[in-house]
Amino acid sequence: MLAYLWSKFVKVARGTALRNTRVHATSRVHSGSTLVDCTVDRHSFVGYDCQLLNVELGPFCSLASHLCIGGVAHPAHFVSTSPVFLAHKDSVTTKFARHDYLPQLRTRIGADVWIGDGAFVKAGVRIGHGAIIGMGAVVTHDVPPYAVVAGNPARLIRHRFEPQIVEGLLRSEWWTWPDARLREFGPVITDPVAFLARLDAA
Repeated sequence: MLAYLWSKFVKVARGTALRNTRVHATSRVHSGSTLVDCTVDRHSFVGYDCQLLNVELGPFCSLASHLCIGGVAHPAHFVSTSPVFLAHKDSVTTKFARHDYLPQLRTRIGADVWIGDGAFVKAGVRIGHGAIIGMGAVVTHDVPPYAVVAGNPARLIRHRFEPQIVEGLLRSEWWTWPDARLREFGPVITDPVAFLARLDAA
């Protein structure tokens, strides 16, 4: 038991590395994670040992551990992809040329997205509201709202709900509601049909 508690303490005590990143007061980034040029909206969490670069994370998102999301591109159309020919500061010390090449692709993750452990999301991808990314998935293309994708490369497995339910949930934009209204609708959050019916009756 003592060894477990010590291990847990060490895991948590590592802290996080945040640079040019805004995390909402209601959200949490767990230890071992690095976020650069990111925003984390309300009531979201980022798990342990994640790397996020140039990412906009929506509200109510659940990100598991060991994720790699976003990044920078290398110049595949140059003779070499190595940064030794590029102008920006990076991991290498020697420079043979200083060509400008540093595209800042933003990766946008919508509201209420769940990303499973060990997934990779390519820079510039858009993940729609309510989507689920399976663990270990390699996401190289945009993911539609309320889609479930998995695999390498990630492929559509199914949609979470029927099209009319998806349309209703997207129209509701419930993730923008104030906390008081979310509590009011909390009792029907387990039933999308009842949720939308109550919304229509309001």
